[in-house]
Amino acid sequence: MEKNEYTLPPETRIGHVHLKVSDLQRSLDFYCGLLGFKLTTTYGEDAAFISAGGYHHHIGLNTWFSKGAGPAPRRSVGLFHTAILFPTRRDLARILQRLLDADYPLTGVSDHGVSEALYLDDPDGNGVELYWDRPVEEWPKKADGSLEMYTRPLDLNSLLMEIR
Repeated sequence: MEKNEYTLPPETRIGHVHLKVSDLQRSLDFYCGLLGFKLTTTYGEDAAFISAGGYHHHIGLNTWFSKGAGPAPRRSVGLFHTAILFPTRRDLARILQRLLDADYPLTGVSDHGVSEALYLDDPDGNGVELYWDRPVEEWPKKADGSLEMYTRPLDLNSLLMEIR
């Protein structure tokens, strides 16, 4: 039997992520109050759906199996982080300034060649990456033409110059 190769259409996107949280209001305060998502709807008292730009939802939050629970162990299987793509470097600088103004701790900052990223944890310890992609024509390439992604320090002062 010949194996049929299948690849997803290039327009395929990940539509949303749904997170188990311990305190719905605390999560809404973080994702909507700090990061700027908008609440689109609630589902009973234990779930909420939030989005950017009017989409039905980019993130679902629920306490169905996790109300009052502590964070998942860091060294276990599960979601490493949710990555939130910002349209421009200036937008990433604006959210960085917002996090700094709120004294919200970052867990890391990186230049990956193809993107620049800020890392933090939500109130339940779920990893969050806030990033922007450089234009495709600027992505670093290896001699064979494949991507050369890396992790280097991100110059936060340079990033903040986008808004100063």
